[in-house]
Amino acid sequence: MTRSVTPDVPALTGTHVNGALPRREPDFGDVHAAAERLNDQARRTPLLTDTPLDSQCSRRVLLKLETLQHTGSFKFRGAYNRLVQIEMAQRPAGVVAFSSGNHAQGIAAAAARLNIPATVVMPSDAPRLKLQNTRALGAEVIEYDRRKENREDIAARIAAQRGSVLVPSFDDPDVIAGQGTAGIELAEQAAAASIELDDVLVPCSGGGLVAGIALALHELSPRTRVWCVEPGEFNDHQLSLRAGQRVRIQPSRPSICDALLAPEPGEITFEINRRLLAGGLSVTDDEVRQAIGYAARELKLVLEPGGAVALAALLARPLPIAGRSVAIVLSGANIDPAMLAGILAP
Repeated sequence: MTRSVTPDVPALTGTHVNGALPRREPDFGDVHAAAERLNDQARRTPLLTDTPLDSQCSRRVLLKLETLQHTGSFKFRGAYNRLVQIEMAQRPAGVVAFSSGNHAQGIAAAAARLNIPATVVMPSDAPRLKLQNTRALGAEVIEYDRRKENREDIAARIAAQRGSVLVPSFDDPDVIAGQGTAGIELAEQAAAASIELDDVLVPCSGGGLVAGIALALHELSPRTRVWCVEPGEFNDHQLSLRAGQRVRIQPSRPSICDALLAPEPGEITFEINRRLLAGGLSVTDDEVRQAIGYAARELKLVLEPGGAVALAALLARPLPIAGRSVAIVLSGANIDPAMLAGILAP
């Protein structure tokens, strides 16, 4: 286990390395500023109510459809918020990211809008749909073997050689703030429907999405409890929250949740999440498959495995939460057609 130490928080001004902002912990002001930057760029995704889940779960269930965001996941929010702040003189050198797929597509889409060259380091066993979509959006894809190579090292080397900006997938203040705009929308949409949010369940890997949403709800709906949800073999946040410090896991088997395979919480994200989250939940791959099938058959929604874990937690077992309403973030829809067909086969 690795103890996380809160770094000194520098001001926004100061020395930048390859266009990178100093590492710092974002706050609600950063999330609000991100919402201004994303206005007319990111979609304001729907909050779905009045579904069969209400009667099945004996409570009001709200579904935040980040599956309908650009590129089919929430990742466009953080990617655009980070890239749009790169100085014009730095943009021709491009950006470099590493991702199993959704951050890759978000970076590629944001870079295309801003006319910034993008390179993404992706595992060779990433879903083919995500690899194809990232290339189709104009990014250069460099594949690696996740069993033998380190993606962070590869990306850092490329960024240093080219003078590019390195954009992490979650442990970056502007990426976190961009993801938090989904939380602002969730709070506003629930308030407009006169619904008080008791609990919110958010898929979690490195923790950027749940950290950003927690920052937003802590300000706009402070009584709401926010929970992270992970695959059972990759429950590093759940274990870290229990331990009070960052825990690095060593999974005994892989998971179908390719978007949620971080072995350890981010330094910045965990500092936020250990203060603001109510706790962590985890689900099995079989429970995720059941949630994907339920979403397709009963809700008429397409979910990828990582995007379905919060719904899986709601469906699979009684949760350690009690209240009148729960919001579920459906964070991604980029599932390979063959996998979806296999799950739906009788």
